[in-house]
Amino acid sequence: MTLKKRIFLLFFLSAFVPFISIFAISYYTIDSIFANKIDDGIRSNLQQVTSSLENSITNLNHVTQQLSYSGTAGKRLQQFLDPASGIFEKIEARDELKSELSVVTFTNPNIGLTLYYFQKEGTTQFGNFPIKDRFSPEALPILFQSYGISYYSPHVSMNRFNDELVLSAMRKVKLSGRDDVYIYVESGFRLTEDILGSNQSSSTVSHLILDAQGNTVYSEIPDTIRVGENFNSLTSASAKDGTSRGYHWFKTDSPQKWSVVSVISQDQYQQEKNQWLVRIMLVALFFLGFTVFLAWLLWKMVYKPLGLFHSEINGMSKNPQTADRQQARTAIPEFDFLLSEFSNMQHQISDLFTEVQQKEKIRADLEVEKLLYQINPHFLMNTLDTVHWLAVMNGQGEIDKLVQALNKLLYYNLGKLGQISTMQEELNALGQYLILQQIRYDFEFDVRITADEQVLQIPVPRFILQPLVENSLYHGLSDEGFIQIEVTCTSTLNILIQDNGAGMSDETIQKLLNNRVAEQDKVGMGIGLNYVHRMLKAQYGNQAQLRIESEPGKGTNILLILPIKGEDAHHDKSVNS
Repeated sequence: MTLKKRIFLLFFLSAFVPFISIFAISYYTIDSIFANKIDDGIRSNLQQVTSSLENSITNLNHVTQQLSYSGTAGKRLQQFLDPASGIFEKIEARDELKSELSVVTFTNPNIGLTLYYFQKEGTTQFGNFPIKDRFSPEALPILFQSYGISYYSPHVSMNRFNDELVLSAMRKVKLSGRDDVYIYVESGFRLTEDILGSNQSSSTVSHLILDAQGNTVYSEIPDTIRVGENFNSLTSASAKDGTSRGYHWFKTDSPQKWSVVSVISQDQYQQEKNQWLVRIMLVALFFLGFTVFLAWLLWKMVYKPLGLFHSEINGMSKNPQTADRQQARTAIPEFDFLLSEFSNMQHQISDLFTEVQQKEKIRADLEVEKLLYQINPHFLMNTLDTVHWLAVMNGQGEIDKLVQALNKLLYYNLGKLGQISTMQEELNALGQYLILQQIRYDFEFDVRITADEQVLQIPVPRFILQPLVENSLYHGLSDEGFIQIEVTCTSTLNILIQDNGAGMSDETIQKLLNNRVAEQDKVGMGIGLNYVHRMLKAQYGNQAQLRIESEPGKGTNILLILPIKGEDAHHDKSVNS
């Protein structure tokens, strides 16, 4: 993934992960708030509708009760219908009955059409408003019946001049000699519409009215739920809310077992929440655009320095030794610091190239000089071989012994055998060196060498014994002097060199170990304690030890302790076993 994609991805995640988390929490919170808000509003409206309907039915019950039982109206109706009454009595009873009906309806403003219905004749009398041509209460939707009174759900009024929805009730009038007379009372104009539309700011909520069996007796959504359809078949009869046929519905029951159901389409139910979602999505799109814009700005801030770095690298790759170019600037402190460091690196690389070129030239010169120096040792050893044969031919045994020892020692010292030798080879070379020294000096000295057999094949650095023995010879060994060399093996290789010479002071010891020039001026072979000290450091690090104990007039003890590497230690154990 490129840096550009990484920047855009990181910005997208950093911006939208918190936003999506907040959105998820907000969504469920707002959804709950909206649902509760809508549900509570609908339930409150439903409760008010139910309460208003109950009040209207109660009012109808009171009015029918006043006009049906033996009261003023009842007596006047009985007198009007009594065949024994004269015509003047009937006219008087009719007028008083009309007056009574007017008083009742006037004192009950929520009452509309009121009349008496004679079932056998199918006629009506004493209506306070003109009646439509066909009055058939049997065709009206019955809401419920109770104690001889029938209550009808909202229907079109029987008033000739009113097509509004009304509630109505019809009760049998108790008369002697007739049982087919009923009092019919309707609710007032627009009362039912006001009840069903109460507390609604829009027409989003519709209503259903169910009878005690759950049959729909009134429906404001006849295309979805028609009158006469059993609503309980759509859902559980005991449920108070739910969804059906694309509607959310809420139901409440009255004490008389009839029910009112408020229904709202799912689109209307989700409308407010959907509007909120649209606003949130617009905000999300704005955040997305803003995030992409910030990512683009950051990419531009990074792209320019990257281009400068690319240009600098290309320039250095084409000509690494050109470090005098003007340093580029980005106006960004961090990148300018990196470019400055890169410029410093260019200068260092240029210097290294120059240094390497110089070293290559010096190395070529040294190769030539090395070839020249290789000629001299071979010439010297060939000349010594000639001297050896001349000494043999002339019977000069002492000269022959001297030449052979010198030839072997030079071959060991100047030969191409590497830096690693064995203890056996070191002891042999030391023997040749001692032969030369005994012939050279005009006094006798005793050299005793003892070595365990298992140490002979242990690898050791070359020229570590000769400088130590040279030290004893060049520092005060007399005619009766001796040098004792003991090589033993424990967990380490231990080399002990003792002499009874003049000894040395601590200052002299430190000078021999550290002052290379002084050693070379004095020692004939040009190899001293300083060489041994440096060789041990190079080969073993801090694992090897060189201890020198000396006292003027009493001799010198040199102890060399070398670690034994893994394979050598295993070899020593097998020899010992």
